[in-house]
Amino acid sequence: MTLVHNFPFFSILLCMAAGIFTSVLKQRAAKALTFAVVAAVLVLSALTLRLTLTLEDAYAFMMGHFPAPWGNEIRIGRLEALMATGFSAVMLISLIAGMWHTPTVVSEQKVNLYCIMIDLALAAVLVLIYTNDLFTVYVFIEIMTIASCALVVVRQNGHTLVAITRYMIMHLFASGLLLMGIAMLYGITGHLLMVPLHDAVAHIVQTGEHMGPLTVVIGLITAGLTIKSAMFPFHGWAPDTYAFAPPLSSAILSGIISKSYIFVLIKFFYRVIGMDVIVSQQITPFLFVCGVSGMIIGSILAISQRDIRRMIAYSSVAQIGYIYMGLGIGTDAGVEAALFQMLVHAAVKSLLFLSAYELINVSGDRKRFRYLHGAGYRNVPAGIVFTIAAMSMVGIPFTGGFIVKLNLAISGIAMGGWMRALVLIALALSTLLNSVYFLHTVVSIYRKPTQEMEYPQVQKTPPHVAAALFVSALFIIYLGVGSEPILRVIETGLRTFS
Repeated sequence: MTLVHNFPFFSILLCMAAGIFTSVLKQRAAKALTFAVVAAVLVLSALTLRLTLTLEDAYAFMMGHFPAPWGNEIRIGRLEALMATGFSAVMLISLIAGMWHTPTVVSEQKVNLYCIMIDLALAAVLVLIYTNDLFTVYVFIEIMTIASCALVVVRQNGHTLVAITRYMIMHLFASGLLLMGIAMLYGITGHLLMVPLHDAVAHIVQTGEHMGPLTVVIGLITAGLTIKSAMFPFHGWAPDTYAFAPPLSSAILSGIISKSYIFVLIKFFYRVIGMDVIVSQQITPFLFVCGVSGMIIGSILAISQRDIRRMIAYSSVAQIGYIYMGLGIGTDAGVEAALFQMLVHAAVKSLLFLSAYELINVSGDRKRFRYLHGAGYRNVPAGIVFTIAAMSMVGIPFTGGFIVKLNLAISGIAMGGWMRALVLIALALSTLLNSVYFLHTVVSIYRKPTQEMEYPQVQKTPPHVAAALFVSALFIIYLGVGSEPILRVIETGLRTFS
């Protein structure tokens, strides 16, 4: 085993150590350490991805070299390394583009706490991607929940307090469902490590013994993770949480953290239960119906918003619907499209929130559309990158969103029958609805403001922030024109995922 094989473990350890040291540093040093750690994690993840591309199969890393059940284990394959690289890249760009807003929304006394929570959130994301142990999944989901709450409530006003209360209620309920499911699964199998669990579940399915409890386990864990990822109709906590959080927090929560829960769900389906069992238990039709409903209803709710932040937040519900529709198709092609959508949405959603806050900043801190007229001229970089991100959401060619919808359509067509018609109708209708509210927003920010509207002079967007936004926009375009290598990594990685 070479040094590179240890990089996933080093990445997790770096983030957790940063959370400790950040607490005793001065503010400027705390920010610098957080930036350095996220950048280091991106480099380590990219090198890990390069390593996995040379390997035929995934490899396991035992913590302290102790085998289960005494030690813990992480598993590293192409899919895990790709997601870790993509999420850490989005995190770094979000930090560069969003951290400069923190003095206006985070008090001086809480900057260190804010940096600690960012470090812990990234550590939890990496653990959920790599871990091969269900109890570790639960522990770090709780760490992520605490970190997410702190990232929102650090901006203390009435809206955030109400939003975070709703967030805590829903997420604690989901954590309870998840813990009950894991406890029941341990009770009928005697294992928490995913590979022995898969063998035990296969034995249960073969013999028919404990099939009732196994069905309950699948339902509990699926429900817990879908609530945490804001799948319709369990999305009620998401819009206010995303809309009223600090801009950097909104980018992290909607772009990265929500996808981590879905990745755990995919891992549970493939590596623990087996996708054939999930299909036979009628889980995929449920996910498909919820996904399609989220695509349509989330878009309708987004159209009705007059606050740009809430519009973007409700569009997240619609975009999460695309992921669950892909999972609900129940084939490898559908899951591959869902995984690609996770990468695209992570990049696009973080860019939308960050660029929207730049447009709000030059509009007197006003969020309603009528005050945003001309914002695209007052802040040219933010206007351009918001437009590119909006085009991806609609599914305009040469953007990542177009490739997502194309792959979902192809996977639906391959199913034939009513599934083919329903997938194509849902994609067409949701694309039309996406066009309504995103093109309306783009028109609003370039519309000539009324003469009586006055806008105060504000600090211009720093060059490094504009550069970060443009890099993210270029990444979205790359996902549209250069998606083939990434799709190939997802396809080959999924083969060795179980």
